[in-house]
Amino acid sequence: MKNLLTDIAGVRVGHADDAKLASGVTAVIFDRPAVAALDVRGGGPGTREGALLDLANTVERIDAIALGGGSAFGLEAGGGVQAWLAEQGRGFRIREAVIPIVPGAIMFDLLNGGNKAWGRFAPYRDLGYTAAAAASGKFALGSVGARI
Repeated sequence: MKNLLTDIAGVRVGHADDAKLASGVTAVIFDRPAVAALDVRGGGPGTREGALLDLANTVERIDAIALGGGSAFGLEAGGGVQAWLAEQGRGFRIREAVIPIVPGAIMFDLLNGGNKAWGRFAPYRDLGYTAAAAASGKFALGSVGARI
């Protein structure tokens, strides 16, 4: 035991960052759908699929969690993680439809330096995909990409 999230059987973590952007994405992938809940605090929360985690809703389990920089732009990281899971055939099944359930949260790092002039689309969806594909039982500790 290393006192890491990956000490839990069936939990893998992947990370992708862009040094020029000075930001990144972490994906927490569950080998089997996991029960989750959410508690949002603070005056400027940034979450994706948070309402799904209310106990009254239909979805009882999630496939992954996406954590990204980029403020509201970083919410797209969940779409990248979702795309990777869809390629694996993972998700909530409703007849022939399969929908990977990927809640997420972001942090505001738009003023931490780095090139945030990314053009039409923010890079977080691609970073989310790369982070999900890199998920394993080992990951580097620290603030990789955050430039703290």
